[in-house]
Amino acid sequence: MRRPSVCIAIPNCANLRAVAWDNDQGWIACGGDDGLLKVLKLESSNATNPPNAAAGAVSGPPGQGAAAGPNGAAAASAVGDAKKPEGAASAPSQLSMNQTLEGHQGTPTHAVCAVLVATWNKQHHKLTTSDSNGLIIVWILYKGMWYEEMINNRNKSVVSDMQWNKDGQKICIVYEDGAVILGSVDGNRIWGKEIKSTTLSHVQWSPDGKFLLFGTGPGELQLYDSQGSFASKVPNYCEPNGNVKIAAIDWYNGSKGYLEPYVPCLAVCYESGKVQIMRDDRDTKPVLVDTNMKSLKMRWNVNGTILAISGLQFIKNNQGEEKETCVSNFGRRMDSARFNVQFLRSLKVPGKKISSISWEYDGLRIALAVDSFIYFANIRPDYKWSFFAHDVLVFAYNKAEVADSTIVFWNTKTNDRYNRSVKKLLYITSSSDHCLIVSKAEDESQQCILTVYNAIGTPLETKYIEFEPKFAAITKTNVFVASTDILLHWQFKVLATTKMSALDAIRRKDIRDRAFHIDDISMIGSGDNSSALADLRSHASTSDPILGIAASETVLLVALQSGALYQYLVPSVTLDNKYSVPMRPQSLALNANSTRVSILDASGVLKLFDLEKKGGPLSLASGGNGNAGGAGTVAATGNQAPATAKVEGGYLLDFERKDVWDMRWASDNPEMFTIMEKTRMYIFRNVDPEDPLNCVGYICDFEGLQVKTILLDDIMKDPEGPVRDAVVPIETKALRDLRTILSQSGLTEAIQFVEDRPHARLWKIIAEYALELLDFQQAQRAFVRCQDYQGLQFIKSVQKLDDAVKQKAEIAAYCTQFESAEKTYMEMDRKDLAIDLRIRMGDWFRVVQLIKSGGGGDDILLEKAWNHIGDYYYDRQRWAQAITYYAQGRNQERLIECYYILEDYEALEKVASGLSENSPLLKNVADKFASVGLCDQAVAAFVKVGDISAAVNICVQLNQWNTAVELAEIHHYKEIEGVLSKYASHLLSQNRKWEAVELYRKANYCQKSARLLFELAKEAAATNQSVMSIKKLYVLAALEVERYHTISKSGKGAHHETATAALDGLLAEDSENMAESKFLDNAWRGAEAYHFYILAQRHLYSGNMTSAVITALHLREHEDILDAKLIYSLLALISFHDKRYNTCSKTFIKLEALPKLTDDDRQAYEKLAFSIFTKYKPVDPKGAFVTCTNCMNKIKDR
Repeated sequence: MRRPSVCIAIPNCANLRAVAWDNDQGWIACGGDDGLLKVLKLESSNATNPPNAAAGAVSGPPGQGAAAGPNGAAAASAVGDAKKPEGAASAPSQLSMNQTLEGHQGTPTHAVCAVLVATWNKQHHKLTTSDSNGLIIVWILYKGMWYEEMINNRNKSVVSDMQWNKDGQKICIVYEDGAVILGSVDGNRIWGKEIKSTTLSHVQWSPDGKFLLFGTGPGELQLYDSQGSFASKVPNYCEPNGNVKIAAIDWYNGSKGYLEPYVPCLAVCYESGKVQIMRDDRDTKPVLVDTNMKSLKMRWNVNGTILAISGLQFIKNNQGEEKETCVSNFGRRMDSARFNVQFLRSLKVPGKKISSISWEYDGLRIALAVDSFIYFANIRPDYKWSFFAHDVLVFAYNKAEVADSTIVFWNTKTNDRYNRSVKKLLYITSSSDHCLIVSKAEDESQQCILTVYNAIGTPLETKYIEFEPKFAAITKTNVFVASTDILLHWQFKVLATTKMSALDAIRRKDIRDRAFHIDDISMIGSGDNSSALADLRSHASTSDPILGIAASETVLLVALQSGALYQYLVPSVTLDNKYSVPMRPQSLALNANSTRVSILDASGVLKLFDLEKKGGPLSLASGGNGNAGGAGTVAATGNQAPATAKVEGGYLLDFERKDVWDMRWASDNPEMFTIMEKTRMYIFRNVDPEDPLNCVGYICDFEGLQVKTILLDDIMKDPEGPVRDAVVPIETKALRDLRTILSQSGLTEAIQFVEDRPHARLWKIIAEYALELLDFQQAQRAFVRCQDYQGLQFIKSVQKLDDAVKQKAEIAAYCTQFESAEKTYMEMDRKDLAIDLRIRMGDWFRVVQLIKSGGGGDDILLEKAWNHIGDYYYDRQRWAQAITYYAQGRNQERLIECYYILEDYEALEKVASGLSENSPLLKNVADKFASVGLCDQAVAAFVKVGDISAAVNICVQLNQWNTAVELAEIHHYKEIEGVLSKYASHLLSQNRKWEAVELYRKANYCQKSARLLFELAKEAAATNQSVMSIKKLYVLAALEVERYHTISKSGKGAHHETATAALDGLLAEDSENMAESKFLDNAWRGAEAYHFYILAQRHLYSGNMTSAVITALHLREHEDILDAKLIYSLLALISFHDKRYNTCSKTFIKLEALPKLTDDDRQAYEKLAFSIFTKYKPVDPKGAFVTCTNCMNKIKDR
């Protein structure tokens, strides 16, 4: 890292002890020796652009310096206030607040002390500070100045730490002598406690505010509840047997939510340089990290995803000497499934000791108190984003407490947004017109998902893989993903069959999906089948893991940890070359023609490597290797960059940039690229840089001598509503100079300027300028030079116009100066031409305005404009607004579609009623009604259009058979018989008898429905179902028979003969089936049998034995319905209990004579009868007499 050029220097070189920045107002509190306490605030407005900056170029806020790398790492810079170190610049105007607070300056009874602790109450905007005398002061802002609100001094010990809880209502103060005080925000003491036999050094609140974690002097971690009661000790996993002091504790309080449950959020640093990172105080398997540092300070960022650890570390300088250096390391916590911490970047800071660190409230900057200076580092978060299809930005963000990632496809030109929700998002990359999104499967498997999307967020193709990729690249037709040791090649896009020969198809089929282990170089591209992923995963781990990949249409590059660089040909994935570079690559990028690659390492050093095998002499110094001192050089000619060393056919160019965190090659020029260093953008032609421009955006595109940047930090503050101002175009110096020459010197010198540095974009500007001057000859030459055929055709069409004013208007429109062109036409009183211009632009909103203002249009054109506006909203799925314009444009077809999508069926019915009888839209409306089950509306539409067959078929599909029969009768539709028969046969073939019964009933085919009900009753009896259910089935069957007789006797209406003819094949019984239709005459026998059976049992259980016997005797007449064994067994039981032993004896005789009775059952009956009738005589008691209702005589009641 380079030494920061600017910093805040503290007056009188007072050493800093504490810095606090974590509040939403941007105040920086810094305390140090000699009672120093200041509250500072950086300017929030951006600096002015340099004079040579292009319009729209962005300058970073004052004080911003080096920025973090792609993974969220950082570099340092600062702003000046007072005395500065060598090479630093003072900039007092960059502070909007610089107040010195004089509360710790000492008193007659207390010597001057050092401010040791400073902490903010974010919710109540209060500052709490403490010094080495134990004095605690609470500061409050009043009318723009900070004043003392409360003062407290225990006069016994020094405050070692203070922490407010998450809601800012309570503060815990710990003293070195073991005293603990818990106070409220209004200054009241809640409780106090002394932890004996120990000293206290740190305190942290648990995220839920229910516990307090204390760090003691001997290095123990003790957990107490919020009432001061001891809970437990937290083990020291870093030094389980040692007595190592605690350097720092930080417990993320969850104020910004958690992306996943149970993620690591408690970090403990020890003076030994080891760090213990835990999910909570009960975690038994923490992550242990050895930083090899001392004097550690540590802080989580605002959302608990990045951990900053600062301290002193021995680092070798360029001369190979080890020197103790101030270093800040940044690590990112992984998710709960991969409980680990990933190192991001290391930042070297000038000075002797880092005494305190603090994150800015939004987490985009960090302040470091070093000696008597404050350094600031910009943090470039590792956003998941990409830019493709010329105008589409795809980015992901997470909402607090929501595990799913929301992916936004934002067209920066039209401002259209399409959202997708993805679980367990891993990676986003893109190329050309496609975007690749890598995510993990939702289940517990180890699978990951590769999904290719288009520019509107529609998934085109998906593939599941059996390993988790760490790197990904996509081209027009190929996807490459890699873990640390496995490389997968997938051809995702099917080529057009008209452009693919049979041989190409075979080859493509062979290589559509291949995976290799990076150690098996001989297999990659050899033509052999790739290994199964299961075999690759069982392969021994490689000793040289993959660190990055880059791909184009012809080349795939794979970088390894050792510095090896493999070059493969695409799509065959054949190893073409192998290089070795003297650095550890972190990211790679290929230029436009895949001849040069940029290599960026973890420390922000960027180098260029030429893949071309250029000839010419090469001079290498002895002992030289790459660019690491003593390297030889190759003389560069023309635009060729100098090379320092030849590496197996490739050249490492004599080019190096430091503090680089973003880089992009030009898509139309292989020698141009742009980089971001700190907050400055450099644009290079070959290796020659242009003047730097201030910029804080992320580079998303470089084409046509224009760099397009995205202010992702601003977008992520409100990801649901990105604005177009977040896209900042920056022109190269050539473009800016050309515009200056055209405005000051004219066309001739501009042409000479472009001749010296030809580019299609520059010639395009020359052509447009010549057109504005009506210099068609020069414009034609410029269009030829930039190979713009459409421009040449435009010149021909303009030259045909006989009016120079018209020519200027057309040229203004061609140069996208539409307002100027319209104004010209309006001044000519040619509103019709202005309308035609807007029609060609597709600006139908303006067309409507021009027509309504009078003249230049008619009702037909107005209706066309309304319909196009409706199409605008329709394409954006804003159906309600589209309906308004379609109604004005009388576009019935689109109205039908919109009402259907909005499920406004009443409005759709009104539209259908307004259509003429021969309108072809009626069938479309009827189909839509039918699709949602609105039978009556669908039938009405089909009837109106005269399609009775379709109406009947819809009734059949929706099971509305009454309506179908009525339609057949009214409209004399004779094909109803075939429809009913076919559907009934279909139902019966699938054993859907109940649906067939429903069909027959609704079609008034009572005989068939009754027969099916009888069959269902018999099936129920055979399967021993409830006797009440069986009786109901017989009753239903009998009622259907009665209904059949009623219809047969009374059906003589006007339409009866037609209906009878239509259903003749279904309702008439032919002679050979008459024997099977006897149930029509005895429809109630089944119901009667089960009625007596149920009644007999009811009498039996109620104790009415006489009635039970009489009822059971009637069952003897229904042996064809009920099982004879069942009838006589019941009769025997009842007669025995009624002491009618004669009847019981006859019943046993009947049971023993049953033909289907088994021998065992027969012997059982005989044995039972013997035991009964040896005891009771087979005699019935004398029966009672009843009066006959007809003759009034007495008869015997059997």
